[in-house]
Amino acid sequence: MKCLFLYNPNSGKGNITKHLAYIQKRLSEAYTVDMVATSSAQDLEERVRAGAKEYDTIVFSGGDGTFNNVLQGLKGSHVRLGYLPAGTANDVAHSLGIPRSLRGALNVILSGHTEKLDCMLINGERYAMYVAAAGSLTSVTYETPQRDKKFWGWFAYFFRGLTRNLKLEVFPVSGTCGDRSFETHGVLVFVMNGRSVAGFPVNKEASMQDGLMELAIIQQAQRPNLIRRIGAYFSLAAFMVVGVKVKKRDIEVFRGDHVRISTHEKLTWDFDGEEGITGDIDVELLRNHVELFVPRHKKV
Repeated sequence: MKCLFLYNPNSGKGNITKHLAYIQKRLSEAYTVDMVATSSAQDLEERVRAGAKEYDTIVFSGGDGTFNNVLQGLKGSHVRLGYLPAGTANDVAHSLGIPRSLRGALNVILSGHTEKLDCMLINGERYAMYVAAAGSLTSVTYETPQRDKKFWGWFAYFFRGLTRNLKLEVFPVSGTCGDRSFETHGVLVFVMNGRSVAGFPVNKEASMQDGLMELAIIQQAQRPNLIRRIGAYFSLAAFMVVGVKVKKRDIEVFRGDHVRISTHEKLTWDFDGEEGITGDIDVELLRNHVELFVPRHKKV
């Protein structure tokens, strides 16, 4: 069997290049392996698209943004994927129980156990694996400089949020999720297919095989006073710690396989930690769309 290994030398702390010989040796236990470094997100997507026609398996290393780029490259192809998490937050890996250690992740791939997982299709053209999010703090993942992420790791996001993104701006949110509708104002919105967001297990009872997404809205008055503004920070903290089970009047949670959201035309969405589109989104859950090597006997 043939395997294509793709890696981003700048992802996370950039340590993956030190382990290429080991990776090739391990993957060669089961495959004929071609090793390729990618130079950009577009380059990665193009190599995935071409590789899906030629290889039995595509293994890749990187963070959540890299995983998102791989999804764009697949464009509906059903080649098997192997993932070596090497990013900052690694929310996809956390959601699926894929080990952070290189040896552990390679063991998962070489065990040969795959599962078909759901993913999200946004506005009929953009894919996301675990989250589509909007609000001031969601931009820290793609606004934080790569040099800071290499040096500080996950704490780089925390520092960026404290210094640049603490103003929780209010925006209109209306639409439907499943058979429920909503019309309100909010400061943060999360459409989730995974269990982990920004390293927090906010959706820990979820599954990437249950055919459902979870929509969480942290609501706010259209023109909040000081007390309401302070309250939004406490609600955000409660959501990140407790997750979708939090019981607060200003946090609304919905579940469904189709989400439509109308909002401000300038509001920017974050897809799997990458800067996405602005304005309205229509999110469809694609059942069993991604075949990925995952640990045996663990909930996915």
